[in-house]
Amino acid sequence: MGTPTFRQAVPLDDARCFEIESTAYEGDEAATLARISKRIAEYPQGFLIMELDGRVIGFINSGCADSVVMSDESFKELVGHDAAAPNVVIMSVVIDSAYQGRGYATTLMRTFVGQMRQAGKKTIHLMCKQRHVDLYARLGYRYVQPSPSDHGGMSWHEMTMDL
Repeated sequence: MGTPTFRQAVPLDDARCFEIESTAYEGDEAATLARISKRIAEYPQGFLIMELDGRVIGFINSGCADSVVMSDESFKELVGHDAAAPNVVIMSVVIDSAYQGRGYATTLMRTFVGQMRQAGKKTIHLMCKQRHVDLYARLGYRYVQPSPSDHGGMSWHEMTMDL
C-alpha cells in the first residue's frame, strides 16, 4: 500500500466525500451533498483531501470565524465564515471505513494542523463524540466542555487547539 498524499478539494470531489461522510456519520449528523459542495466551493483552502493510490480515502473540512460559537448550526452552512479570520472550525474529520484503524486519521489531522499553522491561523476548534475525546487530546487538543449542540440528535464535546 502506498503513502497517502494530500491536496485541496475540488468540485469533482463532492460525490466521493459525501459517500465517505454518509457512511462515517450516523443519521442526521452527516453533511448533505449540497453542504459538502458548498464547503468545497466557498473554502477549498480549508477542505483537505487524503488520497491513497489515487483514491480519496478521507478528508477534513472547515470554516473560519473571528468569534467561535460551536453550537451555531448555521455555521455548518458557512454563515459567518470569513476565510481571513484567525479561528478554524472543523466540521468533519472522516476516513473511509475500509481504511480506519491504520493511523490515517492522525496523519490527516497532523497535516491539516500544519497547513493551518502555515496559513497563520491562531486556533482550531472541533466537536466530537465522547469516544474520540482521547484521540484528539493525544493530538494536542484541549477539552473545553460538553457542547450545548445536539446536532444529529447526538451529544458532543467541544475541544480546541492553540496554534
